[in-house]
Parts: sequence; C-alpha cells; structure tokens
Amino acid sequence: MNSLILAVVGITLMIAGYLLYSRFLSRRVYRLDAGFRTPSHELQDGVDFVPTNKYVLWGHHFTSVAGAAPIVGPAVAVIWGWLPAFLWVTLGTVFFAGMHDLGALWASVRNRGQSIGTLSARYIGKRGSRLFLVVIFLLLLMVNAAFAVVISGLLVSTPTAVLPTWGALVVALLVGQAIYRLKWSLPVVSVLGVAALYGLILLGDRFPIVLPETILGLSSSAVWILILFVYAGIASTLPVWVLLQPRDYINGLQLFIGLALLYGSVLLFRPEIVAPAVNTNLPEGTPGLLPLLFVTIACGAISGFHGIVSSGTSSKQLDQETDARFVGYFGAVGEGLLALGAIIATTAGFRTLADWEAVYSAFNEGGVAAFVTGGGSILNAGLGIPTSLSATILATMAVLFAATTMDTGVRLQRFVVQEIGQIVGLRLGTVAATLIVLAVCLGLSFGAGADGSGGMVIWPLFGTTNQLLAGLTLSILAVMLLRKRRPVLPVVLPLLFILVVSVYALLIQLGGFFAEGNWLLLGMDVVILVAAVWVIVESVVALGRARREAPEEEDAPAPTGGRR
Repeated sequence: MNSLILAVVGITLMIAGYLLYSRFLSRRVYRLDAGFRTPSHELQDGVDFVPTNKYVLWGHHFTSVAGAAPIVGPAVAVIWGWLPAFLWVTLGTVFFAGMHDLGALWASVRNRGQSIGTLSARYIGKRGSRLFLVVIFLLLLMVNAAFAVVISGLLVSTPTAVLPTWGALVVALLVGQAIYRLKWSLPVVSVLGVAALYGLILLGDRFPIVLPETILGLSSSAVWILILFVYAGIASTLPVWVLLQPRDYINGLQLFIGLALLYGSVLLFRPEIVAPAVNTNLPEGTPGLLPLLFVTIACGAISGFHGIVSSGTSSKQLDQETDARFVGYFGAVGEGLLALGAIIATTAGFRTLADWEAVYSAFNEGGVAAFVTGGGSILNAGLGIPTSLSATILATMAVLFAATTMDTGVRLQRFVVQEIGQIVGLRLGTVAATLIVLAVCLGLSFGAGADGSGGMVIWPLFGTTNQLLAGLTLSILAVMLLRKRRPVLPVVLPLLFILVVSVYALLIQLGGFFAEGNWLLLGMDVVILVAAVWVIVESVVALGRARREAPEEEDAPAPTGGRR
C-alpha cells in the first residue's frame, strides 16, 4: 500500500466533512446565528472574555486541543495495523470529533460562556454535575502531569528543540503586542512570526542545549518538569491576548507548515507502508483491538478534553457565533490531519517490516519517538532535509503543542478548582486556585517518582476517562437539542457508541489492574466508573424529561448583533 493513497483519501474525506457535514450541523442542528450576542462581547473583561479574530482563535483552539495526544494515540494504535487506525481517525473526525467540538462551543456560547461542568448542573442535575466535575478534574490532572513528562523527555532526547521551544514564547509575546497594541495587519504578523519561529528552529539545530545530568540532586528531566509547571502557572494567569492566543496562533501556523512538509514529502517520495493493514502477529501481551482502539486514539477522532477547551476558553473569545463552525469543526479537522500524519509517519517511515516490528515489539512501545523517527525519515527522503533538522522540526512541533495544552490545561483546571470551591462555600481567587492546581500536579509528579515522572502512573486511565467525558458532553448536547426540538440523531448515535466502548474499556482495565495488584489505578478506575454510570443514569432521566416537556423557546438575537 502506498502512503500517498492513504493521505489523499484521508484528506479528501476530512475536507469533505468540513465543507458538507459541518454546514448541515451549523444550519440544521445547532442553527448558528451571526446576530447572537456572544459572551466575549456581553462579558468582555480583557482577561478571559476577549472578542477574537476567528483565525487567531482557531489557532488557540486547535493547538490547545491537539497537544501530543493526536500523535501519541495513533502512533501506539498502529500496532493493531494501519487500517483500523485510519478508519477511526477519518470517520471519527468527520462524524464524531467535529460535531462534538462544534456542539460544545455552541452550548457554552448559548450559556454565557459557562463550562461543560457548569452546564451539566442545568441540563442533567446538580448531583450529576458534581460527579462530572470529579471526572473533569482527574482528566485535567492526567493531561497536565503526563504532558510535562512527554515534553521533558523530548527536551532531553532532542536538545536541538530547546532553543526554539523557549524562544517561541518571546515570539508569541511580540505577536500579541503587534496584534492588540500596535494594530498590525494579521498577514504581516503571521509571516514575521512564522519566519522568526523557523529561524529559531535553524538556530536550535546548530546550538543544542543540554542540561547537566543532575542539578541540586534532581535529574535533568525533573528540572524541566519543574520549569514547565512554573511557566504554565504564570502563563495561565495572564490575559489570553498576551500569550495564550498569539502563541497558539503561531504554533497552529507552524503545525500546518510542518504537516505540509510531511505530506509534501509523501507526495514526492511516495513511501510504501511497511506495517500490515491488520496486524495478526501481535506481540505478547498486546490487548484486544476492541474496544481499546477507540480509547487509545482519542484526540484525532473524538476527545472529551476538547469539550473542556471549547467551553472553558474558546467560547469566551468567540467573536460571532457563526465562527464556531471554523473554530470548532475545522479545529477537529486540523487535529485529524495531524493524527493521519502520525499514522503515515509510523507505518511508512521505516525501511522494512522488520525495522517496524523492532520498534513495535510491545504495546505502548510506539509514540512520539516513533513519530519523530519515522517522520524525519520521510522528510529526509522526500525533501532532502537533513535528518537532524527533520528531527528538530518534528520534536519542536510536538513540544510546542504539548506545552500549549499544558498552559490551557492548568488554566482550565484552575476554573474547575474555583467551581468546586463555590460548591463547598470557598471563594478562591486566581492565584490561590492556580497554586492549588500546581501543588496537586507537582504532588502527583514527584510523589510517585523522584524524577517527576509520576504523571505517567495514572496515564493508562486517560483514554477511557477522556472518552467517557466526550460521551457525557454529548449527553448535554442531546438534552439541549431535545428541549429545542431539533434533530438529535447526529448527537445520539455517536453518544451511544462512545459510552458503550468507554464503559467496556473501563471494565477491561478494572480486571487488568486487579490482576496486576495495582490498587491505585484500581481505586481510581472504580471512582471514575461509578461517577460515569451515575451521570449516565442522570442523563437518561434528563433526556426523558426533555422529551416530555414543552419545547424551549429559541434565544432571540441581540438587536445590535454579535459585534459591538
């Protein structure tokens, strides 16, 4: 099988999904209204609620939801063969992820920018919403702690990525000033920002930065983890236009350039896929494809984390409601293209099947390293980019996306802490809530590992928790649509599928953790499973109630429209 065929079919399906299916969802299901007054205008505060150009907001949304997960998930899942991963990524992007992300954005915008956790109280019930917050908090804890480990590992293994990784922050700060203070045109800022970023990549390739093996008794990876959390804590408290938006926008542009280089190399080099379509020679200990494929590949097909971002930060910056189609659905398409690129890199980036099998000798052996190695090989063969520079480009891309997700994740976890505080009668300010988040994340990171790698301890539960959250978000959308008497099948069918495979996967993991004697993960699995089943029951009751109630009146657009 030639990788070019896979690339053409996958890209065509995703673009067709955006042009056709997202139009149907926007017009018939969510009925986006350009005249509706969005929260960014109604509640504008210059910090979290900021009306934003849809292209800039797309960059923030896309890079926040992407992170390393659409690389890691597919790069692990191809152990079952490239065909199952390809089908789930392409069909999942079109019919699951795009609908979910667009819907979560719409739901939050229609409720003054409230988060999915808060919306669950209104549409499902207070009891279910509190359990919902538990699931969200645990998911964000997994993301923040684990991504810190992924980034630190890449900074240690690919020291040429250190300079562009941290230099990109300076570029982002300057971009923010140029857009909001100096009022430069977006195309000019974009060209200069991307040029500066790739200039840093060239410099980083020539001047690698390597930390000493130990600093004050801590390993170099542990030091990077500490630095990353200090950065994320500070960045998450800044106004979104200062760093969050411009950094994510520039990162989004550089990802598409990186993807263009990768797909361009595929077009010119046309490498053959050496991995089997369906792998029948699985290494010992590899779990079954069903249902774990659908939780191993979460980001890149459908992901509950996207709903948290859509309702946590993106909805507060949406200028016009109709921008949600581009920001939400096309954001999912961008992530799908990244996941497709990861599949191609990790199946066609090796010279022989034996080379591929040597990397995929056990489940979870693939991942970012396989993507960087395979993708670098394709860039070198297709465009003649030196192997070292190819690795620097791909590693920097992975690090920057993981870092943007960490930044957004810490900000979102702070929102959740503040919501929990309100429930128990505590009014927590931004700084206090952020310190609590950092204390919990660092406590997990270093409490379960002196090198700071404790975040990976609970990572095995990420996929199932993430997909359960996606299902619970879809249940809120289903209740909202039923109340408004709108088409609900585009939401209900994916909802049923995701809930079934997620609960099934949790039960399988429960047995595995018990057999291993892993009591920490067993206990967390039980908590997540009980919370999920409880919320599912509450959701079923809410759906039945919505069917019986009188139709909800449609929101009237503001006389002045979405803009001021």
